[in-house]
Amino acid sequence: MGKLSMVEMSHRLAAGSLSSRQLVEEALAAIGDPQGEGARAFMTVYAEQARAVAAEIDAQRRKGVIASPIAGIPISIKDLFDEAGQTTLGGSTVLVGQPAALRDSVVVARLRKAGAVIIGRTNTVEFAYTGLGINPHYGTPKNVYDRATGRIPGGSTSGGGISVADGMAAGAIGTDTGGSLRIPAALNGLVGFKPTQRRVPLDGVMPLSTSLDSAGPIAWSVADCALLDAVLAAETVRAPDAPPLRGLRFAVPKTFFQNDLSEPVARAFSSALERLSAAGATIVELPMAEFAQAPNINPRGMITASEAYAWHRKYIKDGADKYDPRVLARIKTGEAISAPDYVQLLALRRDFIRSINQAAAGYDAMLMPTTPDIAPPIADVLKDDESYYRINGRMLRNPSVVNLFDGCALSVPCHQAGDAPVGLMIAGIQNTDHRILAVGRSIEAVVAPRRS
Repeated sequence: MGKLSMVEMSHRLAAGSLSSRQLVEEALAAIGDPQGEGARAFMTVYAEQARAVAAEIDAQRRKGVIASPIAGIPISIKDLFDEAGQTTLGGSTVLVGQPAALRDSVVVARLRKAGAVIIGRTNTVEFAYTGLGINPHYGTPKNVYDRATGRIPGGSTSGGGISVADGMAAGAIGTDTGGSLRIPAALNGLVGFKPTQRRVPLDGVMPLSTSLDSAGPIAWSVADCALLDAVLAAETVRAPDAPPLRGLRFAVPKTFFQNDLSEPVARAFSSALERLSAAGATIVELPMAEFAQAPNINPRGMITASEAYAWHRKYIKDGADKYDPRVLARIKTGEAISAPDYVQLLALRRDFIRSINQAAAGYDAMLMPTTPDIAPPIADVLKDDESYYRINGRMLRNPSVVNLFDGCALSVPCHQAGDAPVGLMIAGIQNTDHRILAVGRSIEAVVAPRRS
């Protein structure tokens, strides 16, 4: 399967020069490669099911029946999405032995209807509650860049990102509460898309924060993410046209997002802006001081923690010792948050959404670095609690703001080929998803490194 995009796979499947069975066998071989990260990236692999679905789709195609452009293509799903007959574990041991789901989540049902071949369930940070990708129960898959050092994959959709980077799936479906799709995409040289929350139903998805959770894709290209997003949102499945860059206006907020960037990120971001400007886009750097409010809207993750604690308290009562202690500590901060404080934060968030909607009016998108750092070594993160929480805060800092203003955002790679991956975030306000995906294709063509 290599690094073929889903769009290319779709064309080759249609032309008959490729079969779904071939794609599935290549994906399974990559998962089973003893030198690879398959054992850490996947919680469950559906080898026989995937082969059976692929055979059925190949047979249908010979009769001229094609469910959608993604029919027959191997996709991984994060271990938060219910599948009938499976217990959703959320990358944890807490829920081992709980009853299996009775029905597929809406997302999984839509993927199946579109003919996607679900290759397996991917590893995640326990209960999706950090941006690093560390999982002490099932292992931490290593970043695709610099495997020798062993860098973090980014989280929480850690296994999903690595499944795409290593050719174990053509696309991955995950969730994003504060960057959980965009961080692994940024750190592994992939594209991740967080949609406006209400576009993709979360029925049958294990919640972290009901206010901030979204479900979306990671893939090799913006066009691939657009195909998957359309399936998840039950829209017509096609990649959007890329508008000419000349005439597009991009806001680059100087407040908050560019504070204290590491040198490789600052260099890649600045170079991306120069290339876009040279290609005819109008780059407007401006304060957008409204963003200074971001840390006050969800201080120390209080909205997330209170909503997480409400869901987890029944499991914590008897099974606290089964949790990753660092995840448990974050969830338990929600115990002390009073109802009036929580309600007040939700009101502040509504004001924040209004202020960002106004500030962003008149621009085609906002541009910022996805994360302020490249992927650090796993050993640096695990040195002590202080390092873990500090680096996690840095990873979540920029992408989480988009969840706060309920926007949509892409992360596209913007580093030079061969350098450590860096993501450029292309963000828009609520319900501008189609515009962001279209504009994202134009930006990607100029800033993304050529794939070998």
